[in-house]
Amino acid sequence: MKIGQLAQRADVNIDTVRYYEREGLLPKPERLASGYRIYSESDVKRLRFVRRAKALGFTLPEVRELLDLSRSRGDDMASMKAAAQDKINDVRARIAELERVRVALEGLIDSCPGHGALEQCPILNALSGDEQ
Repeated sequence: MKIGQLAQRADVNIDTVRYYEREGLLPKPERLASGYRIYSESDVKRLRFVRRAKALGFTLPEVRELLDLSRSRGDDMASMKAAAQDKINDVRARIAELERVRVALEGLIDSCPGHGALEQCPILNALSGDEQ
């Protein structure tokens, strides 16, 4: 199949296919004499794997590791579970950081009367480092 068909079947755009090829997440395809890339069903499966892993928050280097792990289907699944556990730990840390940011923003919003001279705005002063 050609690149457009691959992209459609994997639910990604053509530029994404090219990018993943450059990044080594998708093997370099064979080419016809005309220069067109030719892809296989395994390329569709691989692209879907990458898309789903990205949707779960895995970075490209992490996706690369998952792909490496997936090549050894006969191995124990402990390494795949460990990779998923590492990702959930990362997600929890990001959620905690976002919660901290939310609390800080709510405090700033609560401290601002919402009227008066902008130079007296507690939000502006906090962002400028001019807290009073």
